[in-house]
Amino acid sequence: MVSPMREFWPAPGKLNLFLHITGKRADGYHLLQTVFQFLDYCDHLSLEPRKDGVIRRVNVIPGVRSEDDLTVRAATLLKTHTGSSRGVDIRIEKKLPMGGGLGGGSSDAATTLYALNNLWGLEMEQQELLSLAMCLGADVPVFIYGTAAWAEGVGEVLTSIDLEEPWYVVIAPSCQINTADIFQAPELTRDCQAITIGSFLSGQGINVFESIVRRCYPQVDQAFVWLGQYAKARMSGTGACVYASFDNRAAAIEVFCQRPQDWQGFVARGLNQSPLLNAR
Repeated sequence: MVSPMREFWPAPGKLNLFLHITGKRADGYHLLQTVFQFLDYCDHLSLEPRKDGVIRRVNVIPGVRSEDDLTVRAATLLKTHTGSSRGVDIRIEKKLPMGGGLGGGSSDAATTLYALNNLWGLEMEQQELLSLAMCLGADVPVFIYGTAAWAEGVGEVLTSIDLEEPWYVVIAPSCQINTADIFQAPELTRDCQAITIGSFLSGQGINVFESIVRRCYPQVDQAFVWLGQYAKARMSGTGACVYASFDNRAAAIEVFCQRPQDWQGFVARGLNQSPLLNAR
């Protein structure tokens, strides 16, 4: 039985509107340039604080052990960092496709940090949460940052950017991309010339992973070909999701309804402010 005191928190998806690699740090991490925009399509987390200090995920997610789940790691990191004696039961309603390049796991982790900061009464400032978020992964900080962002460094140097908020058709091919393999592909462009925000807004910028993923994963290539009939198709992050933008919801839904019957995906609005910022 669900507790009436349970709290529910959104964990929105994101799209990378372009993605360049501009170099590599001495520690092996790649230097990036990208733009993140949020979606109004979200996972939902139910977080029930515990007084006994136990942190656990209470529902099964196929392929993800509880101890490996980024939400459990986020809660444990926050507890250790603050010395809190509290615990939490975490339930995740997954809507974002896993391994799709939409940041689902990263968003879940950020929502856990943000929500427990409130539920445990920690009163941490955003900058401190951002530092913790970076310990969990390069895509986690933007979900704490909470606004559409131009990102550099390994993804942690964030600058707010004002974008149009179109409607997107997102196709989720039935495959999960092995990100490590894609990063190691010899043909990957790792020395893109840095561009400016103005250059991006004028139309520059590609996803350097697209051609590699399309070659290695036929399902992704098929989604590109199909969606490209209606608008410019692009890939988010290292894949596998393919998306295209439309001026209004009706146009996006019309295209989405014409997809092959067995294809998964969704229609969502692009957002410059994360719905997490309005969740208290």
